[in-house]
Amino acid sequence: MTGKKYDSVAQDGDLAQLIGRRHKSHFVILKAGAIFQTHRGELMHDDMIGKPWGSRLFSHTGNPFFLMRPGLSDLITDIKRNTQIIYPKDIGYIVMVMGIMPGVHVLEAGTGSGALTTAFAFLVGQTGKVTSYEKREQMQNLARNNLQRLGLLGRVILKLGDVEDGFEERDVDAVFLDLPNPYDYVDQVKASLKLGGFIGMILPTTNQVSKSVAALGSNNFTFIEVCEIMLRFYKPDWERLRPTDRMVAHTGYLVFARSVMEKPQEDEN
Repeated sequence: MTGKKYDSVAQDGDLAQLIGRRHKSHFVILKAGAIFQTHRGELMHDDMIGKPWGSRLFSHTGNPFFLMRPGLSDLITDIKRNTQIIYPKDIGYIVMVMGIMPGVHVLEAGTGSGALTTAFAFLVGQTGKVTSYEKREQMQNLARNNLQRLGLLGRVILKLGDVEDGFEERDVDAVFLDLPNPYDYVDQVKASLKLGGFIGMILPTTNQVSKSVAALGSNNFTFIEVCEIMLRFYKPDWERLRPTDRMVAHTGYLVFARSVMEKPQEDEN
């Protein structure tokens, strides 16, 4: 996960996903001579290193595991958490809209357990950077441990502080606010964000969205968008294909905008 290219076979130092019965996943950084221990038996790391991804392995008690390269969604949903994380369905849209790619500097307020921080760090690559503010030390420590476990901590600067005091950073490419009152901090974002840069927010209620849209408009942000993402899975039985009984519906309103020097006189937003 530190940015090195994955080969077709598992190598020493790779982060691997072991999927056992009932699709239960375990994540492990492969290390020669180490032993993976679970209640379904032990697997030697040496028996995994050099195996092609997708191989089926068996523990010493005969229980099967598939050796897989983990996807970003797998890593995010598996992180240890004290609060609700942002769902992968929302994260996917956030990083697409906000242009998160190798080399950019992303500023985040509200680290939480580090789910979105993980996605940002994964995508900015070795040449990019994530700066994340959190005022709760316990949450910051949890996020630090999650990032460390995935080998991504080196790309993230974790800052303990209140957004009310402002951001030290300037000329960042994108800012994301996961806060209950982001509308109070739009001026701080404006001071830190490049012209043309992206701001994003996630909010649970329409009242908060209304206040945020007003704050964005009054601080020379334009191209404002408000949306929500819904996701429905299907049961993968080709003879009886139908939706699953439950779906991931509303998880939050997403708000995006771009910073400009001066808004048009007749801004459609």
